[in-house]
Amino acid sequence: MSVEDDLAAWLRLTLLPGVGPERQRSLLAAFGLPEHIFAASRSAILAVVGAEIADLLLAPPDQARIDAARAWAAEPGNHIITLADPDYPRALLEIADPPVLLYVKGDPALLATTALALVGARSATPAGVANAEAFAGSLAASGLTIVSGMALGVDAAAHRGALAQPDGKTIAVIGTGADRVYPAKHQALAREIAARGVIISEYPLGTPALPHNFPRRNRLIAGLSRGVLVVEAAVGSGSLITARLATECGREVFAIPGSIHSPLARGCHRLIRDGAKLVETAADVLDELAWARPPESPRDTPKRATTRRRVGADSASAPLFTPPAAAVDMPPQHAAVLAALGHDPLDIDTLTARCGLTLDALYAILLALELDGQVGRLPGGRFQRL
Repeated sequence: MSVEDDLAAWLRLTLLPGVGPERQRSLLAAFGLPEHIFAASRSAILAVVGAEIADLLLAPPDQARIDAARAWAAEPGNHIITLADPDYPRALLEIADPPVLLYVKGDPALLATTALALVGARSATPAGVANAEAFAGSLAASGLTIVSGMALGVDAAAHRGALAQPDGKTIAVIGTGADRVYPAKHQALAREIAARGVIISEYPLGTPALPHNFPRRNRLIAGLSRGVLVVEAAVGSGSLITARLATECGREVFAIPGSIHSPLARGCHRLIRDGAKLVETAADVLDELAWARPPESPRDTPKRATTRRRVGADSASAPLFTPPAAAVDMPPQHAAVLAALGHDPLDIDTLTARCGLTLDALYAILLALELDGQVGRLPGGRFQRL
């Protein structure tokens, strides 16, 4: 059988409606390769699956979808990797339910590199976004490939932080077909990841953003990585699913602590109570993984980002961090407001009482501090020092 016919058989198996990954693996375990499944007798197939599935397997293939997938794979930078392919990532063979087939945009060789997943809240705070970019940048500069899910918030920041490094690499595991970008606002980010990293999906082309796909794709984020770093997460966050899956497949779990008053820190605090490694700097992660840092790689996480990097044609050369203004150069009233704010989220009434300023004067100072990247505005009218 030719390579083209072999791929067509894999596509035929994985594109059958109602024949999910578990049944696909059962059939492969019984028959060896997809072409053997389709060449088998009905009685042989019935010994493995029920009559309804047997009828689907013996029905004529959906040639239009098979041809469309093969045409997609023929485009520059696109690949389809099967469970029997030598390029299939070995790390995924260690998880309980590896995908039978992967759609890949970018460099599939990155799937064999040593990687760390960095995940967190979609509705991340400004501090969470800055931490994600900073940690991802430092870890990527040390030679680790950064894995995330290309979602809003922490995921996107992790990809940006990795791509900000001259040789930074990143893997985006998505919950849609590889021919779609979700959310749509990440079109530019997706192009840059495909050009300098890799985007992978186990879902057929054209698959929309269905809610149940995203928890399932989290097992691939965990499986591809040596460990999972959770930056911010609420108690019910999908990031905690990724952390649990990482534990189940023997990966390390790390978490960044936050304010006891922040709902987005409670998931991280729960992970730490359950045994995750508390992380304050990128060096904490590297040391736990026994990963050697290059001499030029910074040991500690950069302090924070005050300007978010734009992703686009010129983004490879754009700086990730803009040096913050030193506190000693601030007007005294600005420094006093920062000191009164502390490091926990604070509502405007409490801050007004602490500062002894009028509301108008306080808002003017907060706006200046926000524009300077010193303060972030949170939901509910609260503010937080960055």
